[in-house]
Amino acid sequence: MRLNADFSRRAVVTPEAYRWVDSPTPGVERMMLDRVGEEVARATSLVRYAPNSTFPTHEHGGGEEILVLEGEFADEHGRYPVGTYLRNPIGTAHAPRVGEQGALIFVKLHQFSPSDSARKVIDTRTADWQPGQEKGLEVMPLHEFRNEHVALERWAPNLRLAPREYRGGAEVLVLEGSFHDEHGSYPAGSWLRSPHGSRHTPRTGADGALVYIKAGHLPPG
Repeated sequence: MRLNADFSRRAVVTPEAYRWVDSPTPGVERMMLDRVGEEVARATSLVRYAPNSTFPTHEHGGGEEILVLEGEFADEHGRYPVGTYLRNPIGTAHAPRVGEQGALIFVKLHQFSPSDSARKVIDTRTADWQPGQEKGLEVMPLHEFRNEHVALERWAPNLRLAPREYRGGAEVLVLEGSFHDEHGSYPAGSWLRSPHGSRHTPRTGADGALVYIKAGHLPPG
């Protein structure tokens, strides 16, 4: 399977375009954002767990990055409430399960460098925010490895940010609020992938925005 697999091209998925598909495991659905491969794949997805569902034990052959968007995700290593950022490096394994509230998670698979071996669990509800380089911008760093940078950013209402150019590309997931740029409008739930060298000038409206941003990590198209 190849879905949004040309990394030299811009890709955008907004909530009205969501198409949920069943995984091989009952009670677990996926909204595929990009994918290169079949069941074992380089993939970026939203994954929705029904209440009291489980997923079989599996090993992370290429690493796994998770942001819990709704409910509570869990495995034999711990419980991860909404807002948890989790990194499971290559060679780790777990058996996911969720409770009565179910869970919605953002997942990136098979995208780790073999040298990026740090496991991380960050509760973004309690972690510290840092002032950004522009007024009205706050940043919560989550991970850095070589050229890859992962952070949450909080953009104040009615903010126009400086133009951004992405060396090594970038992905943005809108968690709260919405933002706009010269290419379009992106409500909560929107996912954008911008290739190396792309530029845009984000701006917010009255609701501001909370976004996940991962930059510098994309392969050539």
